[in-house]
Amino acid sequence: MPPIDCDLGTDCFIQQYVDSDPTEGVRDFRCQSLSYDDHKGTDFALKSRAQMEQGVDVIAAAPGTVRAIRDGMADQLVTAENRAALAGRDCGNGLVIDHGDGWSTQYCHLKRGSVQVRGGDEVASGDVLGQVGLSGRTQFPHVHITVRKDDAVVDPFDPDGTATCAAPSTETLWQTPIAYQPGGVIAVGLADAVPEYDAIKAGEAHAPELPVDAPALVVFGYIFGARAGDILHLRITGPDGEVIDRAVDLDRTQAQLFRAIGKRRRDAIWPAGTYEGTATLIRGPEIISTQRNVVEIR
Repeated sequence: MPPIDCDLGTDCFIQQYVDSDPTEGVRDFRCQSLSYDDHKGTDFALKSRAQMEQGVDVIAAAPGTVRAIRDGMADQLVTAENRAALAGRDCGNGLVIDHGDGWSTQYCHLKRGSVQVRGGDEVASGDVLGQVGLSGRTQFPHVHITVRKDDAVVDPFDPDGTATCAAPSTETLWQTPIAYQPGGVIAVGLADAVPEYDAIKAGEAHAPELPVDAPALVVFGYIFGARAGDILHLRITGPDGEVIDRAVDLDRTQAQLFRAIGKRRRDAIWPAGTYEGTATLIRGPEIISTQRNVVEIR
């Protein structure tokens, strides 16, 4: 089972997969770019730091014996200033579970003080191990899981290593197959100005209510897995119809990003009522993902 207690695709998402390219290039098991060079695991990510602070459990994906743990490292974003201090502790707070016959799983980036097991403990599938955090070398709250057989990394989405671009693997180590999501909208929100990126990542940028004399109305889309050539379609509608509608070209492949558009208030006040913001990620002829959110203007 997935190592995180959330509704995958709604409350959380897979940001990165195992890098299957043995060179300096990057390729996930679907021959796409949701990985980075030499990435050895799968990253199950939360949509915001607010979720992390509320508490989301990390759970055992399979039964086994806890072999080692680490706890006590701070939850913080990796920066140029603290990167050197994290050398050798990139995993942050976490643990290793021995499943026998050479199989093991490693869980990384757990919240400080949340680890609930100790070395030698026996765990069953679904047992709570701790909570998702920001410890170690990371830029977003997630749990990283690495599967190994005889100390060699195994991609749980392609355990036999036989997948090709023309024929994606149909084998999986997951009890219930997990659908591949090639990118998507993490969140959409509305505000009276373009928000700071840190506020978006924290889950604090959306304003559920604004005054009728707000200086502007802005919609932002926060997305993952963007590829060069994608389009992010942003739109606001209100009581009188369309406020703004624009397709934003994305010119770089990026793990995460946001884009925003807006309109300044031209009249004395905005018409009172419900305004809806929409963000849609488009790749070629395909709609990858779309989300909506509303703000009440009173």
